[in-house]
Amino acid sequence: MREYSGALAPVSGSPLAKPMVSRTSTGCSARRILLVENEEGQRQLYEQELNEEGHLVIWARNGKEALKHLEESPYDLVILDILMPEMDGLEALAKIVSCYKKMPVILHTAYPHYQSNFMTWLADAFVVKSSDLSLLKKTVKGLLEKNGEEKSTQRVFGKNTIGFYERTR
Repeated sequence: MREYSGALAPVSGSPLAKPMVSRTSTGCSARRILLVENEEGQRQLYEQELNEEGHLVIWARNGKEALKHLEESPYDLVILDILMPEMDGLEALAKIVSCYKKMPVILHTAYPHYQSNFMTWLADAFVVKSSDLSLLKKTVKGLLEKNGEEKSTQRVFGKNTIGFYERTR
């Protein structure tokens, strides 16, 4: 979803009235993370923790919303739950990998048995959900640092490019 301000703000009480973008105190230099999680309480917790690490967190409730966000804006990393309504994380992962080949993706699920599913091997990391978010934060930091070293710091926008990541469509 887009941010709205002034005359473009959605009507109070409409589904668009709830902001889907969180802000950090670090300003424009924050790394953009797309958090795909259907559980609101977990979304809020991860968002707060990642904001405190200096990241800008934009969230989606399912894989379908995530793909729409990726088409509209550049992101530096995707954190993807597996069990979600409408489009689950594995289907979304396959589409993300096919369209954004170098987009770093962390699968973040409460179900460790998915790690043996060959589809999960497409992700850059697999993190089992825990009340201790240190492993998730460490994984985010490591992937962002690794990809920051490999990518140019200049973001190019154009027909075949979204952020750092080339589209193949």
